[in-house]
Amino acid sequence: MIPQEFEALLTPAGRRVLAGRDAAICGALADPRRRFVALEGLVKPRAAESLRRVLEREMLPLLSEMAMPIPPETVWEMEKNYEEWLPKTARVRTATLETKRTKSYLRAKELGLIDLLSSESFVAFAEAVAGRKLKRRGGQQVLCYGAGDYAGPHNDHHPEDKGYEKGYLDIHLSLGAPAVAHQYLVYAKSGHFTEIVPVHGLGTLTVYRLPFWHLTTPLKAKPGREKDARRWVLLGTFGFKDGGR
Repeated sequence: MIPQEFEALLTPAGRRVLAGRDAAICGALADPRRRFVALEGLVKPRAAESLRRVLEREMLPLLSEMAMPIPPETVWEMEKNYEEWLPKTARVRTATLETKRTKSYLRAKELGLIDLLSSESFVAFAEAVAGRKLKRRGGQQVLCYGAGDYAGPHNDHHPEDKGYEKGYLDIHLSLGAPAVAHQYLVYAKSGHFTEIVPVHGLGTLTVYRLPFWHLTTPLKAKPGREKDARRWVLLGTFGFKDGGR
């Protein structure tokens, strides 16, 4: 079963972060110039694998495909050299868990997934990394990347959404299957896509101070294991109590 509290998934190192006792990680995103951290070794492998198996069994049939290919007009309607534009592109399966009448939300609620992603310890862990207080009421989402699935360059800025227009925090728990060879997050630093980190681990935690430019590379399966290669992402979104920036 899925634990109601995020704390139950954490290793001793993860609990130190939760308690605010890891100087290298706690407050890592308090500096507005730092937008992203990837953390390993903070989630118990056995608990992560158990959670991944529940998602495979219970949630996979309830996901919807989100496919946003490159629009052909981005090439053929250009009138001047070097004036390319590219909207967000992606291919991934998802359940947003926002509409309470959907089958995906109802099953996630029954399984305890909603409780996990809105638990006090989940928010407290995110606050510890952010170095700032967060609004307790946030959004939850499940993503599932299969072989070849990706998210193109985007910044996740939502200037039209009240409470998020001046920035917000995302925290992702990644649960990569054994059949996954690799998947990376590439992000911008000083205006260039120079940074790259693996995100396909079993229990990888990534925390984002949004908006900023980033992309997720196509998921690569181990040879002959494409049908079993999936990376699950459990996602929580929280606004800043002080308004953001």
